[in-house]
Amino acid sequence: MAEVRVGDDCMIGPNVGIYTAGHSIEPKDRNKSGYAIPIKIGNNVWIGGSCVILPGTTIGDNSIIAGGSVVTKDVPPNTIVAGNPAKPLKTIE
Repeated sequence: MAEVRVGDDCMIGPNVGIYTAGHSIEPKDRNKSGYAIPIKIGNNVWIGGSCVILPGTTIGDNSIIAGGSVVTKDVPPNTIVAGNPAKPLKTIE
């Protein structure tokens, strides 16, 4: 529903879900309409297998998303994140 921008030289593993769509949390409005928020993936990003990238997130250049992680917030450039929700583990120098 919204644009997904993927930078140059990225690696995306198998079974990665990149989701831009959302819907109302109110039961009466859930299936009436939806909305979407773009996702931006920088250059030289590595996304491991079975990750989930949620709406509105930006993944900075040179970052690594460990396999199975759920990205709920922006990832700064040159950062390794892991977990559910994904949290910073290390800065890449």
